[in-house]
Amino acid sequence: MRPVLGVERLRAGHAAALLAFERENRVYFAASVPDRGDAYFARFEERHGALLAEQKAGVCHFHLLVDGDGAVWGRVNLVDVADGSAELGFRVAERAAGRGVASAGVRRVCERAGSEYGLTSLRASAAVDNAGSRAVLARNGFRQVGEVELSGRPGLRFVRDLTD
Repeated sequence: MRPVLGVERLRAGHAAALLAFERENRVYFAASVPDRGDAYFARFEERHGALLAEQKAGVCHFHLLVDGDGAVWGRVNLVDVADGSAELGFRVAERAAGRGVASAGVRRVCERAGSEYGLTSLRASAAVDNAGSRAVLARNGFRQVGEVELSGRPGLRFVRDLTD
């Protein structure tokens, strides 16, 4: 059963819950995406502030999937916003895997991307061996357009037109 989660824009008050999410899932994430490294955790407060500044400047839109207790279950981010487009990235907690959390979160952020942020297209990438992420993108209307290298691993490139 999928938990009931809200999608919230990143804010200063999310820092502790977001850090807990990243720490709890570090090993799980490292199995499919490059590890953030020890410096990320050691300087988390500074990094969190930098993300908020980027969001305020409009070059990124960061979102958390949170439950009623404020616990973070996932992230869906839009980065490198320019010319009506952005790069979408997402990650969900191990406890959320296979429960529709990523698909629902990506769907809701795609809706916001067009209606609230005025974007007309999104780009995304997923490792060839990351079937879960590729399925989330497919379920949300992304189509494969090419191949990429992701930290030395073969990956696929996707796009989604938000004007349809």
